[in-house]
Amino acid sequence: MTSQTLTQPAAPAAPATRRSTALSPLRVAGAIAQLAALGVVGPIFFTILATLLGVGLGLVPVLGIGLVLLLGFVYALYALGWLETARVDGLYSLGLPGLRPRARTRPGFGGWLRMVWHQFIDPSMWRAVASAAISTILGLVVLPLLSIFASGIVLAFAPLFARSGSVRLAGTGIDVPVAWASVVGVLAAVVALAAVVGIALLHGVLARVIVVPTREAQLTEQARTSDAQRAGAIRASEVERTRIERDLHDGVQPRLVSVGMTLGLAQQKIDDDPAAAKELLAEAHTSTKAAITELRQLARGIHASVLDDRGLDAALSALAGRSHIPVHLDVRLDARCDRNAEAAVYFAIAETLTNAAKHSRAGECRVVVRQREGGTLWARVEDNGIGGAQVTAGGGLDGISNRILAAGGTVRLDSPQGGPTSLEVSVPCAS
Repeated sequence: MTSQTLTQPAAPAAPATRRSTALSPLRVAGAIAQLAALGVVGPIFFTILATLLGVGLGLVPVLGIGLVLLLGFVYALYALGWLETARVDGLYSLGLPGLRPRARTRPGFGGWLRMVWHQFIDPSMWRAVASAAISTILGLVVLPLLSIFASGIVLAFAPLFARSGSVRLAGTGIDVPVAWASVVGVLAAVVALAAVVGIALLHGVLARVIVVPTREAQLTEQARTSDAQRAGAIRASEVERTRIERDLHDGVQPRLVSVGMTLGLAQQKIDDDPAAAKELLAEAHTSTKAAITELRQLARGIHASVLDDRGLDAALSALAGRSHIPVHLDVRLDARCDRNAEAAVYFAIAETLTNAAKHSRAGECRVVVRQREGGTLWARVEDNGIGGAQVTAGGGLDGISNRILAAGGTVRLDSPQGGPTSLEVSVPCAS
């Protein structure tokens, strides 16, 4: 087995819907504060991005050093897009899905380059970056307006403390006679405040237009999600059917054939050699019980009845008790999830433990299951084996990936050569 860290393609998050949210005074004040902060921080961040891009392109011919800087540029763009999406969603409560990094869908260096390229051309990321750029420009306008607003308030009280015949309005270079200071100060403060509020309202409109997907984009994303889940379900069913056929053909079927042959021999000897016939009948009885046990295990692999009756915690406890290697189980669930989510996570854990027992040479496994905020059922299985696990078509990890994908979840496998191997799954859970 080769060392490979692989992130399975995840079912895309459900697109956000546009919500009609009134711009309350609190939101306007929050927008003004954030724009002012972006007016200070934004130019620094965009300067860093421009530096990474320019120096990276310039150093590409120098032993490819520039490629590292360009990679940093791509993921700095992603970080900016993620922060901007979270900022806009937190400010306006739009229900936006979090920006996710692109996953590697193919092995090897070519698959890694393809992942980076898809990250670079991610339209959601670029919409968020555009929103950050526009917000930074608006912030650069807001800063001097806030200075004028504060100076206008001070100017309104200038006759009380002025020691000269004129007072300067900060940010404009205009000297105002003390006699007119109160009027000009109040007027400047009102105009500056009105301009700042107007920019905050404009920011709210632009953020919705740029960051929130259009209806067409939402429908396209929904269609892509449905296609991915349907493909995963079809692939998972094919892998499961192949596994059942293999287990029946390689396990139960030969045993039943052997039982039939043993009974035939016993029938031939029952008159001439009753003792030998009795031994053959005992052998057939033992083989029949073993076949029944295999059939039960096969049926349990298709569906665990205890999962429906007593829930995921009890089903995993039974699974850990049957494991060939010691399993430390840590399950903390506040409530039951829907049947599909529990079945998908149970199957993933069961198949991972089976793979660990067969291939990892592990001395123990640790299984952690949690119900996270936002209605997600999360599980992690880690063993202390030799590592090097990878997804192969028709294999156990392939079945896990497709079954979780069909349930709308995500899978992450990390298995460097030498171990340890860890598998994380997250599945949307409706209680």
